[in-house]
Amino acid sequence: MIKKICLVLLIIGGLNWGLVGLFRFDCVGWLLGGTASIFSRIVFTIVGLAAIVAIPMLFEKDRPEQPGSPESE
Repeated sequence: MIKKICLVLLIIGGLNWGLVGLFRFDCVGWLLGGTASIFSRIVFTIVGLAAIVAIPMLFEKDRPEQPGSPESE
């Protein structure tokens, strides 16, 4: 479950960076009152923590999912 949460947060962060790069539009900042607001900073921090948590996933061995395993649900 934690992997899926990290993945969602990383997708949100990636999409936001894509918008910043292409259109100079910070969607998170826009939604939460500017890039300097405490709420935006909290979201940016959570996305950064998700990235740190996801680093070990790069080194996991790929293994096929088995029916009934917790990861297949």
